[in-house]
Amino acid sequence: MLETGRLVSQIARELEINEGTLSNWAKTKNIKNPESQKALTPVERVRVTEMETEIRRLRMKDEFLKKTASCFAKTQP
Repeated sequence: MLETGRLVSQIARELEINEGTLSNWAKTKNIKNPESQKALTPVERVRVTEMETEIRRLRMKDEFLKKTASCFAKTQP
């Protein structure tokens, strides 16, 4: 399922085992072998970079708005 992208339920039925058991095995494999997880494609890497940039921008905007609101609150009678 990790390599083919097929659903856990499909593979569990084929192997005649419980879905939960198969899911637990997959999680255990990922925890013990994190390097075996699929690497990001170039397109995914670009997208992640774009999202990280957007997150930084939004955090800066949020901080600015908090400071601005604080200044206005202090000037109110």
